[in-house]
Amino acid sequence: MVACDAHGTLHRRRHDLEAQAPIVPQWAICQESNAENITGGTAAAIRGADILIAFSHPGPGVIQPDWIATMAKDAIVIAGANPVPEIWPKQALSAGARIVGTGRSDFPNQVNNALAFPGIFRGVLDAQASAITDAMAVAAALELARSTEIQGLREDHILPALDEREVPLRLAVATALAAQEAGLARRPGTAEEFRARAQAALKNMRGGVD
Repeated sequence: MVACDAHGTLHRRRHDLEAQAPIVPQWAICQESNAENITGGTAAAIRGADILIAFSHPGPGVIQPDWIATMAKDAIVIAGANPVPEIWPKQALSAGARIVGTGRSDFPNQVNNALAFPGIFRGVLDAQASAITDAMAVAAALELARSTEIQGLREDHILPALDEREVPLRLAVATALAAQEAGLARRPGTAEEFRARAQAALKNMRGGVD
C-alpha cells in the first residue's frame, strides 16, 4: 500500500511529518506502508497498482487518464470526491480501468457512507450497545459485501444501491450481533429478534410502509 497526502507519497523520508509525529497520524503510515519507499505524487504512487482509492478533493482533473493507464491490468478505481469525482468514470474506463466507483448515485458503484451508517446505527440502538467498536464496523462491512449478492455482483454493481431496502436490515443485525458477542449489548437478542426490531423501527420511520 502506498498512501498520499497533499504533498505527495508518505514514505520514511518525510521529515516534515516526523517533526509532527505527536499530533498527526501520517508519520505512522510512513513507517508501516510504502515498502519500496516510492517518492513523488499520485502518478508515482499508482503506477502498477491494482486498486486506487481516492477521497481527496473535487475534480475533475485531480487524477489524469494517463496515470490510470499505468496501473495494473483490470485495475479498480474508486474516485470518491463529491460533488465531482477526481476523474470521470468514462475517462478512467477508457484509460484501462475495469471497475470504477464514485461517491455519487448517478454513476454505477456508489461508494458512500450512507450505505453503512443507517444499518450500523440501527443495530447499535436495537442492541442498546454501550459502544461502537471496530469489530462492529467490520461485521457491518462484511455484511455489506455479502448484501451485494441480492441484485448480483457485476462490474457495475460492486456494492448495493441506496434503494435496496434489505441492506439496512442486514447491517443492523450484523452490528447488533457483533455488539452482543463483545458483551456490549444491554438488550440482547437473536438474529431474528434483532431483525424484527430493525424492521419495525424502519417501517415506522417510513410512515408504516415496508
